[in-house]
Amino acid sequence: MTQASIREYVEAVRGRYLRASKKEKSRILDEFTKVVGCHRKSAIRLLNAKRRSEPRRRRGRYKEYQSNVVEVLRMAWEATDRLCSKRLQPFLPELVPVLRKYEDTFVSSEVAAQLCRMSPSTIDRVLRPWRRVGGRRPLSCTKPGSLLKDSIPIRTFADWEVGCPGFLEVDLVHHCGESAEGFYLTTLSAVDVASGWSECMAVWGKGQDRVGGAIHKVRQNLPFPLLGVDSDNGSEFINHHLYTYCQREAINFTRSRSYKKNDSCHVEQKNWSVVRRLVGYDRYCSRAALETLNRIYAILRRYVNFFQPSMKLVHKTRHGAKVRKVYDQAQTPYQRLLRSGVLTEAKQHELAAIYHGINPVLLLRQLNENLEALWKLADRPIPQRSKTTNHDALVTPNCDAMTAFR
Repeated sequence: MTQASIREYVEAVRGRYLRASKKEKSRILDEFTKVVGCHRKSAIRLLNAKRRSEPRRRRGRYKEYQSNVVEVLRMAWEATDRLCSKRLQPFLPELVPVLRKYEDTFVSSEVAAQLCRMSPSTIDRVLRPWRRVGGRRPLSCTKPGSLLKDSIPIRTFADWEVGCPGFLEVDLVHHCGESAEGFYLTTLSAVDVASGWSECMAVWGKGQDRVGGAIHKVRQNLPFPLLGVDSDNGSEFINHHLYTYCQREAINFTRSRSYKKNDSCHVEQKNWSVVRRLVGYDRYCSRAALETLNRIYAILRRYVNFFQPSMKLVHKTRHGAKVRKVYDQAQTPYQRLLRSGVLTEAKQHELAAIYHGINPVLLLRQLNENLEALWKLADRPIPQRSKTTNHDALVTPNCDAMTAFR
């Protein structure tokens, strides 16, 4: 029975219990304990308790700030684009007179004084019901996956001391345009830390199975064995599918620290120089766009890895406030792989045949043509044209005539 049902049952039995004799009370108590399932002493206390004529007073101190004060506080908070309480509270004495001057809502002197007396913790407590409703939504699309965080070790930017190719940093680039709502395509960006070899793969959405399948395809395209994968803390990577896959294939799976983009500095750099710089920030959500993206990445794979040299940081020294960085000679990822000695003889011949059969000018032309085709498939919002009134149409000739007259 629920508490409400027990209270109703007590009210129905109490009158009969109080008027009954000792023998009848014993029988009523037996019946009550069987129905409610409570102890006999608890039943006696419930049936002997006096009915409350007034509702029980709420414990604790009374509310100091009533609904009219809360409404004005919310209006001030929204007017400042939802400032945090530490920044809003010192600004209220200056903001309240402005609201009283320009807003239609009447703000009395008493309400204004109460607002200025509020502490930051009180502001947070009062505004808690509205903090998660509305407001600006961030463009970041990474949803934290905390289920397996304790099982996956953390690797920071200072831990990359590997000289052997095979350890990849991976990230997901979202082609969502100006809104992260709804369905859109993504790009799996992967870069080898030692050689700088880059692989990109267009993904249909951001589901765990799709992203895991894209990582498997990237592994098949790599000219060297995949030894390790390092990702951010998004749920598209931190999940049982990818974790089980790495355990089964003996791949070292690590993750970066939360809110520390520098831990994934290699792939973050490629997200701009390889993906964003060419594809842009438009929204794509069609099958045709997916196929075009994969054609672009197939061309880009050869263009970047064979004809885009890059420099790697050798060491850096600090002299006072200045940091002096020393880089090695610029080399392409293909050249770094050849010097690393990890490629088999068959793979060396295969890459050499690809390299000697590439025309970089033609490759760049094909890349630009596919980019033009991709941009036509973007889902851009259609601007609404404002209708020109007759009054506006009459103003322009008059202005032109006045200008000519002068």
